[in-house]
Amino acid sequence: MSDLPFTLDQLRILKAIAQEGSFKRAADSLYVSQPAVSLQVQNLERQLDVPLFDRGGRRAQLTEAGHLLLSYGEKILSLCQETCRAIEDLQNLQGGTLIVGASQTTGTYLLPRMIGMFRQKYPDVAVQLHVHSTRRTAWSVANGQVDLAIIGGEIPGELSESLEVIPYAEDELALILPVFHPFAKLEKIHKEDLYKLQFIALDSQSTIRKVIDQVLSRCEIDTRRFKVEMELNSIEAIKNAVQSGLGAAFVSTSAIAKELQMGVLHCANIEGVVVKRTLWLIFNPNRYRSKAAEAFSREILPQFANPGWNQDVLILAQKNIVVTTLDGATPISSSEG
Repeated sequence: MSDLPFTLDQLRILKAIAQEGSFKRAADSLYVSQPAVSLQVQNLERQLDVPLFDRGGRRAQLTEAGHLLLSYGEKILSLCQETCRAIEDLQNLQGGTLIVGASQTTGTYLLPRMIGMFRQKYPDVAVQLHVHSTRRTAWSVANGQVDLAIIGGEIPGELSESLEVIPYAEDELALILPVFHPFAKLEKIHKEDLYKLQFIALDSQSTIRKVIDQVLSRCEIDTRRFKVEMELNSIEAIKNAVQSGLGAAFVSTSAIAKELQMGVLHCANIEGVVVKRTLWLIFNPNRYRSKAAEAFSREILPQFANPGWNQDVLILAQKNIVVTTLDGATPISSSEG
């Protein structure tokens, strides 16, 4: 180990600088002084005999060698975290960590309920919920930073061979209106009525907006004809705007249960149309699977899945756990799972 030209601390510092964009912010995020960070980088560059940063600009920019070291360094740090979690598992759910990922809607309205149920059964397990875009979440699962995730968008094509992707549940999208809107008095409305409404929507570049547009298109609803009067950056803001009478919106039914119960929003029925999208469960079958993740998959996931959800693929993957290394993968006996 003494022959290695870098330490784990130096890799952590390199990663922090790349993420934060400056030595100062990296030092703040690691709770160390900026001179300490600079000294570690200088030592690392001297040990490797290559410059890792271009120091001409205001933002810390990695050189080609810096990018290469960061790429391998992230893999090394990820495996270190995986190792620690595997050792924690020896305590048999009397500790350890469960890391769950989600896209925005599932992370805001579905996963907190699931995690709450899990915490009631296993209060000693630390649970982390990472809510990001579908793309970022999928990469986190692929890299072993997240145990499993439930997402509503499309998986990046380059990850299709790395991830196990299982249809998990159907998420219905509801048309919500102010309770005092004229259409709220109707038992049903027609597709053509949609083009008479003023809509409130998420930003056109958001993943959720694109998914909603795709689902509506499959139902032969042309979202290009919608009169989008306002774009907001969160589902909560959209619900509040609709409640205030500023327009209509399509949102997940999981996001409006409370408002419907309170009678502050109206959910309109569209004749002959049920707008649904598939939620996907994703995990990396080639990564170590903690006991906490197994318990969550076995005891919590089925309670929120589609009726008759088939767990065979998930169970099979759990019985063939592998621990990845930089050179490949070493299988662990299925009897341990």
